[in-house]
Amino acid sequence: MITKYITTLLLCLFSITGTMAQNVKRQTDKHIVHQQERMVHKQWDRKKFTPTSGFLGLNYQYWLTWAWHPNYPKTDRRPLSGTGPQTLRMGMVLAMQQTDEAYKKHTDTIRNVAVTEALNYSGLVTDADPLWLLYYRKEFGSLTGDTDTDPLAGLSPDVGDYLRSKGLLEWYSEERAELKERLEAARTTTLDRGSRIMAYHRLLGEHRKLLSAWEAKKNYAAKFLLLAKNRDRLRSDNPDHPEFSGNRSDVQIAEDILKRTQ
Repeated sequence: MITKYITTLLLCLFSITGTMAQNVKRQTDKHIVHQQERMVHKQWDRKKFTPTSGFLGLNYQYWLTWAWHPNYPKTDRRPLSGTGPQTLRMGMVLAMQQTDEAYKKHTDTIRNVAVTEALNYSGLVTDADPLWLLYYRKEFGSLTGDTDTDPLAGLSPDVGDYLRSKGLLEWYSEERAELKERLEAARTTTLDRGSRIMAYHRLLGEHRKLLSAWEAKKNYAAKFLLLAKNRDRLRSDNPDHPEFSGNRSDVQIAEDILKRTQ
């Protein structure tokens, strides 16, 4: 029984203590509250510093508090004031952000210029060059094609044999191979785009001259063979003709034949 009474008494004491702890009143100091408000967001007003000087400055608490810090009420110590540390820090952050943006813009510009210059000089993107796609690819079609066209296409066998025997076909093939090699070098070499276009222009002029010369040689060969046939026919028909007697050259005989055929 005694133990039971002791236990009940202890439980009552603990419950009373818990009730008292829950009813503790929050104690605040108005001076501390005013200082906290001034430091955080409110205006730094020296007239609101407490304790005040009182009537005729006779408040001893004022002198005990502010006599040791006479300049404190005059100096704005808010972190977010015009010259406060937080304001300066935010200004510094904004300045650093602007600096970072300026550096980023500068590096992006350098990167874009570097990419443009790389594309301008690189020979890996010549197939995508607009001027090549619109003009030069078509003009150099006979040189860049995968399958080489027969230079004797459309000619009679006699003309083809004549061009082979005289070495004209070999000459044309060598000149064409040289132009093709130079064109491939101009397309794949690391070179300024302007210089590359000028190389295309020079090679195109040489290519056209070569084609013109080849066409002229084919025409001359066909005419020469035609004249030779006419000469042989006339010689067989008139072996005693004075034009075929003596030391007359083939050129003179050909001129006489041309005069007759005109």
